Amino acid sequence: MKQLTIILLLFVSGILADYPDQSKTIRAADMWAQISSISNMVLSEDGKSLQLTDGSVSGFFTLIPDTLPTLFDRGLPSWNGKAIHEDSGFKVSMRFKHNSTWSPWLTVGYWKNYIWPTYGATSYAAGEIDYDYVVLDDFHTIWQWRVEFKRQLAAHPSPSIDKLNFYVSDQRTTDNMNLSAIVNDDPPEIYIPTNFVCQYNVDPDIGGSICSPTSTVLAIRSYDIEVDPYDFAVDNYDDYWNLFGIWPRAVQNAAGYHLDGAVTRYRTWSQAYDTLAAGGRVIMSVGPPLYSGHLMMLAGFDDQGDPLVHDPARQNGEGYEYTKSAISQSWFTKGGVGYTFFPGESVVAFDGGEKAARPDQFVLHQNFPNPFNPTTSLRFSLAAATHIRLSIYDLTGKLVDVLISDYLQAGNHQLVWHAQNQDSGVYLLRLESDTETQIRRLTLLK
Repeated sequence: MKQLTIILLLFVSGILADYPDQSKTIRAADMWAQISSISNMVLSEDGKSLQLTDGSVSGFFTLIPDTLPTLFDRGLPSWNGKAIHEDSGFKVSMRFKHNSTWSPWLTVGYWKNYIWPTYGATSYAAGEIDYDYVVLDDFHTIWQWRVEFKRQLAAHPSPSIDKLNFYVSDQRTTDNMNLSAIVNDDPPEIYIPTNFVCQYNVDPDIGGSICSPTSTVLAIRSYDIEVDPYDFAVDNYDDYWNLFGIWPRAVQNAAGYHLDGAVTRYRTWSQAYDTLAAGGRVIMSVGPPLYSGHLMMLAGFDDQGDPLVHDPARQNGEGYEYTKSAISQSWFTKGGVGYTFFPGESVVAFDGGEKAARPDQFVLHQNFPNPFNPTTSLRFSLAAATHIRLSIYDLTGKLVDVLISDYLQAGNHQLVWHAQNQDSGVYLLRLESDTETQIRRLTLLK
């Protein structure tokens, strides 16, 4: 009887356990391979985007249903694409399957100007799109994408889309957050400088409303990319919702400045540190007790592991330090939502400036995200310049790909592995120098 009770308790605890965060990224070539229905669309010559066929002023594509291994009831959609002409754009919709029933198509956003005769549905009996956030009443595993395209004249440049991303979670993970453990999480020292601007100095009329685009500008400027904060803020404006702060629009807007971005979540400071150390950037969506709602750039951590931020709402907000308990509560009790940016797809040596922490070890970091589909960021640190080889193997020891075989300078490096042509499973990432070797396990889930 005692053994049966223990088994039942373990069974119940398994049922009540929070489902893990998951994400899935799909890029143009995979979109093209997973078309369910299509009209007037073509894969670009370079294979990096989907766009309207020549002579067409409208079109759409629907992808086959997609899935993730475990259940979710919250979702963060985002995308990267282009809409160069003012009268052209694309609109993104999703639907969700529970048991055998599909929801109606729900509009999750558009880019760039609002040129659509109707926006579309944003709610149904079992869920809604809360501006930019998927809120479902039941747990799901299956969804489907639909993207519509439009331009006024066929001679105008076609809008295009090259990436769709969906980051999903279980609301209980946020509700059951362990604030004490988060506050006691002390990552290593690192600092990302930027060309700082206070949002109120951008424009007196809109300054109070543009924390999202201004924070994103700080991330772009931290890569020494020129961007005008006023123009960026105006481009970020959602003229359907009359808001500057719609999450996917900031990510999409940054794509025009060669940043590869997505709306994601962070559950610990160390997880955010890993992104910074790999050359990425994090924009934090925070709430009480610091703000009712606000966004700021994570600048890094001091030598005590306390977070530093570039807060665009403060005139002295560059490298500002709040109490760790207050900023932890402000970010993680709101769900740890953040914009995550990396500078494109190639190998990048990350140099955070004079105040950045320099690697003193040969380290192969864990990939992010993991599990992943079909792309993941690979990061490694070199204490000294050396020849390295970065390779992918399957579990039988068969070589899958050699990603780098070159002489690299000391520093933090990152690249993106595109695994769309590989089967689901566990792979081994191997980093070798003349004197050291490290291995990490990567899990591809399609």
